[in-house]
Amino acid sequence: MLKNGFKLTTAGIIGGLVTFGLLHTFPNLSNNTSFQSKVIITEKEEIEKNSFKTVNTNPYNNKENSTLDFTSAAEKTVNSVVHIQSKFTAQQQSDPLIEFFWGPNPNNQNPQIATGSGVIISNDGYIVTNNHVIDNADEIAITLNDGRELNATLIGTDPGTDIALLKINDINLPYTEFGNSDEVEIGDWVLAVGNPFNLTSTVTAGIVSAKARNINLLTGDRNNNVFPLESFIQTDAAVNPGNSGGALVSPNGLLVGINTAIASQTGSYSGYSFAVPSNLVLKVVNDIKSYGMVQRAFIGVVIQDVDQKTMNSMKLPNTNGVFVRELSEGGAAKEAGIKENDVILKVDNVEVNDVPELQEQIGRFRPGDKVNVIVRRNNENKLIEVVLRNQSGNTKLVNKKNLEKKASIYGATFLEAEETEMRKLKIKNGVKIHSLSKGKLQEAGLKPGFIITHLDKKPVYKTSELLEAFKKNNGGILIEGVYVNGVKGYYGFGI
Repeated sequence: MLKNGFKLTTAGIIGGLVTFGLLHTFPNLSNNTSFQSKVIITEKEEIEKNSFKTVNTNPYNNKENSTLDFTSAAEKTVNSVVHIQSKFTAQQQSDPLIEFFWGPNPNNQNPQIATGSGVIISNDGYIVTNNHVIDNADEIAITLNDGRELNATLIGTDPGTDIALLKINDINLPYTEFGNSDEVEIGDWVLAVGNPFNLTSTVTAGIVSAKARNINLLTGDRNNNVFPLESFIQTDAAVNPGNSGGALVSPNGLLVGINTAIASQTGSYSGYSFAVPSNLVLKVVNDIKSYGMVQRAFIGVVIQDVDQKTMNSMKLPNTNGVFVRELSEGGAAKEAGIKENDVILKVDNVEVNDVPELQEQIGRFRPGDKVNVIVRRNNENKLIEVVLRNQSGNTKLVNKKNLEKKASIYGATFLEAEETEMRKLKIKNGVKIHSLSKGKLQEAGLKPGFIITHLDKKPVYKTSELLEAFKKNNGGILIEGVYVNGVKGYYGFGI
């Protein structure tokens, strides 16, 4: 636990900004008895083919017999770490007295610049960084370690893990390969590579101080589908403002984390730094690349650490595992047979001994994935197969590109409300706002996560009905519905 008086600071904002198939070959017999191969690639195979991969080796292989030498890792990594400059416009504080007489000033905007770091993860220019480094940016400029400057395109973000994926148009770029962060142990050496204080790539060294740290840095927003997932690797490698989004690598140069935050009284390094583990980063960037959004999986449990009090009251043999306090109605865990007062010990053969560890393991999967969960019940271990679900209680994956193409209007994209969600909210119909950008609905005050149940007093069942009603209406529209937390809403606007 951090000492009183320390404040958590995202490591790249200060100074620049105050600011979670099979390949078949079918032989076709022709008249001349020759064979012709027809290759069919499924969507799942295509995604797997184009995904970023973890190097199939321990990032600390031969650690016992190797001489500690960081030069090779440093030389390789500095060339793949980039400097990021984000430009955006911030609204200046207005003077109410002036606005009363003269009205709002349309030029009351102030250009701002935020700086941070990023890591090239493919030779064709994909870059991973922190979401807070590029949040709300109008322009994103990348400076490579060789001095070249390029503009970057934002591919997608995940505020729940503070990860973003960028792309620059270049090829044959030096890049850092993903290592397996599960293999990282407390006491292992790591290098932090980034651009602190707008300096060019800088390397610092330290050891892993702890794993699976939850420091309450990220803020959740259920209405905007933001579910914080914190399971940071804590190190004592020096990380300063500008390091956000930079690389945490093993001595053999494999990426084991993305540097994200520091704990400090002054805003500069004071001995604590935190990185998102590479296995979680890998899942997030692959989702963003393949689907345009993160496919967050949920197990459907309310959990807590097993402390001494819980161990004594529940007569548990030790404090290992994570205690299941409640089960979500219609959730994956309850459906699979997990019960209240069970203790989850492992997820797919990986031990979980606190809440962040369990969240990290589940966060690496997608809805529909099957995971083997070992639980302790009445002092006996049981193996239970759980099919993970999405926030709506089903196993569907959502492709943002298809979503926006098929059901969007007035800056909003829509999904039909799920049965489990409607039962929970005690409604019989509805269409959910999945995402929202500038447009009439946003201006009217609606937010993502709102379920539209009625349009002009008529019930809405399907996205097609909703879009058709919007298109046909030439006057004012009255929207009724409910948010996922049960709060009802009524909105009106003109077409």
